[in-house]
Amino acid sequence: MAQNCRLCPVNCGADRQNARGLCGAGDKIQIAKYGLHPYEEPCISCQNGSGTVFFTGCALRCVFCQNFELSRGKTGKEVSERQLAAIFQELEERGAENINLVTAAHYVPQLLGAFRLYRPKIPVVWNTHSYEKLEALKTLDRYIDVYLPDLKYFSPKISERYTGRADYFDVASRAVAFMAQRTCDMRGGKLYAGCIVRHLVLPLCVNDSIALMKWFLTLQTDAYFSLMGQYTPCGDISAFPELSRRITPREYKKAEDFLLASGYEHIFLQALGAADEQFIPDFSEGTDTLF
Repeated sequence: MAQNCRLCPVNCGADRQNARGLCGAGDKIQIAKYGLHPYEEPCISCQNGSGTVFFTGCALRCVFCQNFELSRGKTGKEVSERQLAAIFQELEERGAENINLVTAAHYVPQLLGAFRLYRPKIPVVWNTHSYEKLEALKTLDRYIDVYLPDLKYFSPKISERYTGRADYFDVASRAVAFMAQRTCDMRGGKLYAGCIVRHLVLPLCVNDSIALMKWFLTLQTDAYFSLMGQYTPCGDISAFPELSRRITPREYKKAEDFLLASGYEHIFLQALGAADEQFIPDFSEGTDTLF
């Protein structure tokens, strides 16, 4: 992998021992922050917060990414597999409800090493943009309890505009279909196993949101669907004027009405008040590891 990386669908072929791939990652694990995160779905954060580890780099790189410095590989520090395993243990000791791995698909070999050193006693959550290969997902599957995939775009034109990846849905739909097979185990308001498919409604993209939901409903799984309205202008959007505003209540309601009318019961809906900068983690230097 490190010398001719083909780990993700970008297939950049980077020699990650001597340079960074298009994801922004080298051959060492790099994390920007970890701690107890209270802003996931209620069944993920629960009482104590999700033990979240934010990994540096990203193969998708949406222009509006709320974690822009992180996804572009501009922040974070290197940790060994042993140090990452120790972070899992630390989060457990702090009372984390789970171990939440955020955008970690470009570190699959290193994660396997960390899990061999220490397998968490609490659920492990795979928090992903879904632009990843099935082979990599299947390699990690035995260590993952809860899948938390974003399903971002249906239209190739929209995904190409905002990520440069026209094949996003082709790739992500296969990954999400695999993750959504995980049988849900919800007890006492906490998700111990299963899948929550997330979708963020974007300005002027409600019809795309509805197309994605129509596809999701064909999966016929017991996965949850989380319809998110928290879009906040972030990242490098100067060339995308339509992204300079938050979504309107009317836009979110159109998507919400479709989902409710479908009769699907395993859903999460989000108040538009969640579209606020205070919910965006601070990755700047000098901040503590904990939120």
